[in-house]
This record gives sequence, C-alpha cells and structure tokens, in this order.
Amino acid sequence: MQSIANSARPKYLTDEKGNKKGIVLNLREYNKILELIEDLEDSNDLLRAEREATSFIPYDKFRKTWLKNCCLQNKN
Repeated sequence: MQSIANSARPKYLTDEKGNKKGIVLNLREYNKILELIEDLEDSNDLLRAEREATSFIPYDKFRKTWLKNCCLQNKN
C-alpha cells in the first residue's frame, strides 16, 4: 500500500512573499487522511484500555452474559 504522504498531491496557498500559508487537497486525499486519523485514534484508545484494564473477561463468557441480559431486557 502506498503511503498517503507519497501519494498526496497538495497545492499550497502562499502569501505575497511566497510563504506557505495553507494547503488544498482533493477530496479523496482528505478522506484518506481522515480515515487514517480515525484508525490511529482507535488504536490509541485500545492501547489505553489495555494499559488501564484491571482484568479481562473471556469473550465467550462476556457474550453469554450479554446475550442473557439482552434477552431479558427484550422480554420486559
């Protein structure tokens, strides 16, 4: 997969002295960057949760409990 940094073709907005003041990306590049940021945020949240967790419940046990509680709520 080609990196976004290598594939993006930004256009720079400059002031009268030629100093870069802004950037214009096409919508596809912008959306790729947003998706990457969201993925990085998700990864960061997962790492934080793993560091701060005091214990984990095996998935099978969690699923069984969740389904039981879900079904009980739907009956009421």
